[in-house]
Amino acid sequence: MSVALMWEARAAEGRGAELLEWARAQVLAAEPVRREFLRAPQDRVLVITWWDAEFGAELPELPEPDAELVTRAVHRWRFETA
Repeated sequence: MSVALMWEARAAEGRGAELLEWARAQVLAAEPVRREFLRAPQDRVLVITWWDAEFGAELPELPEPDAELVTRAVHRWRFETA
């Protein structure tokens, strides 16, 4: 089974590039099958990691960035292949 973890954050104004670089620099305790970084308007950054695991498996996730780098708490979702 494949599980996708989605991590989305909105950077403080004008700090989208910095947030993206911060996300790229994060090292996870295990390496996912695939990792993708996306950007959107309003300095939003989305990171999707794919894992060969069961839906409820304990998987490493990106942490919360420093509070001054973002405008709100990180949003997280977990999906499985259908």
